[in-house]
Amino acid sequence: QVQLVEAGGGLVQPGGSLRLSCAASGSIFSINAMGWYRQAPGKQRELVAAITNGGSTNYADSVKGRFTISRDNAVNAVYLQMNSLKPEDTAVYYCNADVNYRNSYYERSRKNFWGQGTQVTVSS
Repeated sequence: QVQLVEAGGGLVQPGGSLRLSCAASGSIFSINAMGWYRQAPGKQRELVAAITNGGSTNYADSVKGRFTISRDNAVNAVYLQMNSLKPEDTAVYYCNADVNYRNSYYERSRKNFWGQGTQVTVSS
């Protein structure tokens, strides 16, 4: 199977910066799109940013110009640089990856995987 492990969350003051990272491991053949989602208390999970394996990106309007998504295909990792953070960015951030992998039956398979989530809190 495949695991996504996130790191980099924490508490930061408004206007500050954080960098999230997510590394995929397991029986991976290749990874298609990767992305970051977030879920604030009482709200639905929403897409923050996504990146294709070719490097094309898209962002939620609320983070354009402040957040940058990138990936390193050599190590199956995706990153989210978050600048000019606002209190409304407070949420649990989840990594997502569309992965081509070898399943438990040793067959080639494709599935969306999620990380465990990392808390980002923006507060003074």
